[in-house]
Amino acid sequence: MQEAADFRDEARVLHALLADLTEGDFARPTRFKGWSIDDILGHLHMFDVAACAALQGDTAFDAFAAPLVRQWQQGVSILDSQRGWIGDLCGPALRDAWMAGTERLADAFSAADPKARLKWVGPGMSARSSVTARQMETWAHGQAIFDLLAVTRAETDRLRNIAHLGAVTIPFAFANRGETPPDPLPHLRLVAPSGAVWTWNDPESPDRIEGSALGFCQTAAQTRAAADTDLVATGPRAARWLEIAQCFAGPPNDPPAPGTRRPG
Repeated sequence: MQEAADFRDEARVLHALLADLTEGDFARPTRFKGWSIDDILGHLHMFDVAACAALQGDTAFDAFAAPLVRQWQQGVSILDSQRGWIGDLCGPALRDAWMAGTERLADAFSAADPKARLKWVGPGMSARSSVTARQMETWAHGQAIFDLLAVTRAETDRLRNIAHLGAVTIPFAFANRGETPPDPLPHLRLVAPSGAVWTWNDPESPDRIEGSALGFCQTAAQTRAAADTDLVATGPRAARWLEIAQCFAGPPNDPPAPGTRRPG
């Protein structure tokens, strides 16, 4: 499926950015919660391996995930649990292990039925949704590394997968905070990197969000504050989504404060 190729390309773009870094560079903290490049790669690697296990079936996934879930239930943070799982792997060796795992996962998704249901640490999902989530995570966490190195990523229309994930998770963002999702949903009109216009939801909706697909994806994945993007919201429910947008699973996470996620 095309989403598997898009995931592979997303990872390869990040890997190319990391190709010439020295051992010490990987320990540098980013503006994402102070996580280092090593922390980000360890996070991506662990959950890529989890997704690969999910493709192998419920038994394989449970064998991989159960020890981690027990740690989280005991109050161990995801960061600490992944550090335990990664062990001494760091720097270029971790980069190469992550990329090798990504290539294997992309191969596995390419051969999967897009509609196959996969188990996950949160709600189960289709294989198509799973690989889109892996692309989103790679793109979103990779943004912190691009920012740290003051490099502007050349975005492409594979962003549509992430924009679609942001669009379909608008109800989740509200429900996750105990709020009633808007009905109808805000109309979305987004301009792709290619200049194409992408739309979602009823154009007659009283609420709407307009701007670049990049700004929408940055807001949905919380790599930027909405105020630091070009998004324009019309209507109170659209404006509220800008404040609580969250396209990834888990408890409510507040977006970064304006001006805190930036290059350099």
